[in-house]
Amino acid sequence: METLIFSIFIFVLACFIGFELISKVPPTLHTPLMSGANAISGITIVGALIVAGHSGVGVDTQTSQIIGFVAIVFATINVVGGFMVTDRMLEMFKKKEDEK
Repeated sequence: METLIFSIFIFVLACFIGFELISKVPPTLHTPLMSGANAISGITIVGALIVAGHSGVGVDTQTSQIIGFVAIVFATINVVGGFMVTDRMLEMFKKKEDEK
């Protein structure tokens, strides 16, 4: 029970710190930060693949496969969405050609 309360405390603290940090970022830095976040999500996909494919001794294999699959799906959605947002942001910096 003590570890559950400590884990919830760490999660809530991380949420507050993350919100404060992200709200202070100027708009000009959002594109580089999105690219970094996409790279981190790519690493998450690799970790989720390892979890989904791992069948260790004493581990409920079906449960770890389900959790791994869900992690793969969410991380993939995050990567694709991040690249779409980054692409739209980069489109704003391109010069528009005058149509004559």
